[in-house]
Amino acid sequence: MTPATTTDPARPFGRVLTAMVTPLAEDGTIDLSGAQELAAHLVDRQSHDGLVVFGTTGESPTISDGEQHAVLEAVLDAVGDRAMVVAGVGTNDTAHSIEKAQSAARLGVHGLLVVTPYYNKPPQAGLLRHFTAVADSTDLPVMLYDIPPRSVVPIEVETLVRAAEHPNIVAVKDAKGDFGALMQTLARTDLAYYSGEDMLNLPLLAVGAVGVVSVVGHLVGTRLAELIAAVEAGDLARAREVNDELLPVYTGIFRTQGTIMVKAALRELGLPSGPVRPPLVDATEEQVAQLRVDLAAGGVVL
Repeated sequence: MTPATTTDPARPFGRVLTAMVTPLAEDGTIDLSGAQELAAHLVDRQSHDGLVVFGTTGESPTISDGEQHAVLEAVLDAVGDRAMVVAGVGTNDTAHSIEKAQSAARLGVHGLLVVTPYYNKPPQAGLLRHFTAVADSTDLPVMLYDIPPRSVVPIEVETLVRAAEHPNIVAVKDAKGDFGALMQTLARTDLAYYSGEDMLNLPLLAVGAVGVVSVVGHLVGTRLAELIAAVEAGDLARAREVNDELLPVYTGIFRTQGTIMVKAALRELGLPSGPVRPPLVDATEEQVAQLRVDLAAGGVVL
């Protein structure tokens, strides 16, 4: 299935993507119709070029492979003809990651997100071998996900330079916050960078990122599109205005774990979300009350 969105080689996954939550029923089972409704809302009403399904925000650690397969299929059916559907397939097991990548490819996803293997702390040689092995396993474009706060191990510049030699490794979702390393990588490769940390969206875009893989995009996708357009137009004053307006939203969603607060916000908006799965816990009444204040300050009408 080919998305209607025209792929720009400089922006292989588009500009605005959100790491979509996985809607659950109240009993904790997967809500497939809710996933389709939410995906359509994000694409049709929140200006999304694509969706990352089963990144961390999608609760990938606690969603089984079979459940992930079903959700990917449902989202593809809902929006795959008009948006990039990117499957999060990375784990800390190379063989398992390859299996997930090939399964997602057979479904017809448009790209893969591959996170740095977590917990087992591989050396850089292991990271490179892992990434290239997954990239070898399908013909799909791959976005690496560099997030040392969760994986402990950062992807070093030299590793990124070597990974970029692989024709399928075309992008990085950056949640490392190391601007020196980012600029060195941009200078030495053709990798497309996407901001993976909402509070750093503007500075990452200003130094060369081409888009965002956002969490707050569930709520403010059209304004993120406006932010990116302002940067691309060289209007940094307008970009800062938009970013300043969004700061309360960034703050509100990340007062605790992002999935928890986004699901709470979606419930407030009457959109599919449902509970989180353990070991996450749902937002408290006090947290929801503060979230309402934060979102109102950021212009999100509940």
